[in-house]
Amino acid sequence: MVRLFVRHKVSSFASWKKGYDGFEAARKKLGVKGAAVFKGATDPNDVTIWHDFDSMAAAQAFVASAELAAAMKGAGVVGAPELWFVSRELA
Repeated sequence: MVRLFVRHKVSSFASWKKGYDGFEAARKKLGVKGAAVFKGATDPNDVTIWHDFDSMAAAQAFVASAELAAAMKGAGVVGAPELWFVSRELA
């Protein structure tokens, strides 16, 4: 499993969340297996999300997808997101 973390600013959390929720079916089609959304404790327009994927290739394809770029633009993402990928070490 690979987890993708995304952090970005949005113009309005409420508007962004509506767009994010509307993109759920597309996220699943693009390989997202699980997700969670967090907003900043002092700045609700500072958003962090994680998405789980079966592989690094699936995570990278999601990030590079035109569908995601369009959804982010439509939801009011401001500037470029900060992205990082992690994989869980199994004991």
